Amino acid sequence: MLEVRALTKRYSGSPAVDQVSFTAMPGEVTGYLGPNGSGKSTTVKMIIGLLDPTDGEILYRGRPIRDNLVEFKRILGYVPEEPYLYPHLTGVEYLELAGELRDLPAATLPGKIGALLELFSLAGDRYAPISSYSKGMRQKILICAAILHDPELIVLDEPFSGLDVHAALVLRSLIRSLADSGKTVLFSSHVLEVVEKVCHRVVILHKGRVVANDSIDRLRDLMALPTLEEIFSQLVTDSDPDATARQIAEVVRR
Repeated sequence: MLEVRALTKRYSGSPAVDQVSFTAMPGEVTGYLGPNGSGKSTTVKMIIGLLDPTDGEILYRGRPIRDNLVEFKRILGYVPEEPYLYPHLTGVEYLELAGELRDLPAATLPGKIGALLELFSLAGDRYAPISSYSKGMRQKILICAAILHDPELIVLDEPFSGLDVHAALVLRSLIRSLADSGKTVLFSSHVLEVVEKVCHRVVILHKGRVVANDSIDRLRDLMALPTLEEIFSQLVTDSDPDATARQIAEVVRR
C-alpha cells in the first residue's frame, strides 16, 4: 500500500503541493488527476524520489520511503511524462541497461526483452538507434523498461502520450491486468475517458490541494453527474469550457 500523508512542496515559500493525502491500494488503479499547474507532476516526482518534500511523508508498506530509497526504487516501475532516453542506444541496449540496473538474471533477460519487444510491435526496430524512433515507439520502450523487473508499485505519468490506437488499447488492458495481479498502480493522465475505464478510484487535485478522493461511481452519485469529465470540469474549471470555446471562435472570426 502506498500512503501519501500531508505532502507539501513549496517553492520560494509558495506551495505547489499543499497538504495532499491519499492512499493507493494493491489490486487497484488509482487515478491522479488535475489541470496543468495543479501540482500533479510535482507530487509524482516526490513519490518516486526525484524531489524531496518540504513537509509530509510518503510510505510504502507502512515505512517511509526515505528510510531506504534505494530499496524502494527496486520495487518501483515508472513511466515519465516525457520520453527522455539515451538516443545513441538501440531499443535492445536500453532495455538491457534497465535490466542490468535492476539486477535481473542475465540468463533470462534477453528472452524477456525479446518477448516484450515482439508484443509491443518493436521487434523489427530492436537494433535501430532510439534517435530514429517515433514518439510512440519511445513511449513503448519506456513502458517496457518500467515493467521489465515485475515491480510491485507502478507509477504512470501520461503513459498514453504518442501511442497509436492499437498500442493505447493494449496499454489500457495492461494497466487493469497489472492491478488484477495485485500490483499497486498510480495513473496520472489527462485522458479522462481512459481514466474512467481503468481506474477504481480517483484523486483530483486543484491548485495544489485535493478536491476529490473517492471511487468514480461514488463521485457520480454524490455530484449527480454522469461522467468523470463533467465531475472534473465542475471541480477544477473556473470558467465554462463551452463559453470559452465560443469566445475563441469569435476572436478568430474577427
